[in-house]
Amino acid sequence: MTRIARGIAAAAAVSALLLTSCAIEDEPTTAPPADGGTQAAGDASDPAAPAELEDSLVVACGNQEDVCQAWVSAFEEETGVATSYVRLASGEAVARLESARSNPEFDVWHGGPVDGYNVAASADLLEQYQSPVASEIDSAYMDPDGYWGGVYIGVLGFCSNQAVLDDLGIEAPQTWDDLLKPELKGQIMMAHPATSGTAFTTLWTQVVLRGGEDEALDWMGQMHGNILQYTKSGSAPAQSAGRGEVATSIVFSHDCVKYEEQGMSDLVTTIPGDGTGWEIGGVALIANAQNPNAAKAYYDWALSPAAQEIGPQHQSYQLLTNPNAASDERMVNLDDITLVDYDFSAAADAKSALTARFDEEIATAPRE
Repeated sequence: MTRIARGIAAAAAVSALLLTSCAIEDEPTTAPPADGGTQAAGDASDPAAPAELEDSLVVACGNQEDVCQAWVSAFEEETGVATSYVRLASGEAVARLESARSNPEFDVWHGGPVDGYNVAASADLLEQYQSPVASEIDSAYMDPDGYWGGVYIGVLGFCSNQAVLDDLGIEAPQTWDDLLKPELKGQIMMAHPATSGTAFTTLWTQVVLRGGEDEALDWMGQMHGNILQYTKSGSAPAQSAGRGEVATSIVFSHDCVKYEEQGMSDLVTTIPGDGTGWEIGGVALIANAQNPNAAKAYYDWALSPAAQEIGPQHQSYQLLTNPNAASDERMVNLDDITLVDYDFSAAADAKSALTARFDEEIATAPRE
């Protein structure tokens, strides 16, 4: 069992958990104005002295739009720092960071699977940081090299439309191989692994379950015949299922719970009984950021209970990594779920070549 998997198992013993990646915006979305001046964060030159925060901050955000908005609004209200965000899928975030590495457009990255963070760290796009708040978080959820901190846990599942399933005369999928049924031809939607952290988690889950990359791509190729469309965003397929456009979708399960609560009442969530992948959602500092003090203050804040509790307040029911954060009854219990032994470092190392193979052998990434 991996270090992180051991941490999750320990967390499961004391927590009831829950069951997240998207259209890109050309300009940052700004939080509503907040009153008050900037607060202070630690100064590297004198740890005992506070450092003045910059007046502004730009966040690359990998969570749902409403959660991103709530995060930046809360941080701005607390600190007085004018905070904006751009909603980006994991692959898009890495590409944007790479393209602007000499003059970064973002100061901090918040939300989305840490597979992408590890890719960015290996490309020297992130800054190492040891947050004083990290002592509150189980080390299983923190990057040992200090490139990212974990703020939530998400679990892959199937988000299905019961009415469509009834019309097809089939049950909601319970295992990965259920997705290969001929009745589901043109009835499945998922994001593309090159653009979405959710979808790459799906692909790497198959690598673990099938015993290798060749075997995983072979299985994905079989399922491809049942795929209606690949999206950029990891959560978009759940919305399509909710509208009855497809019978089922592959998403982080908390997205399905969220859309069902928002009125897509035909949605049902199932978790693959033969083992499923999972994510740690992260926060990280961007290397050479324009507003480094504000970025560190944001990072510290993102690890705090108050910041982590914002997700469930907006129907994002991931497991929260800070044990002092309040849980929610809609968070599923990991005792009921079989998690694969997901090696985040190995997944990050393989991501570029594996997604390129998927693009060439299975389906090209969507442009829009």
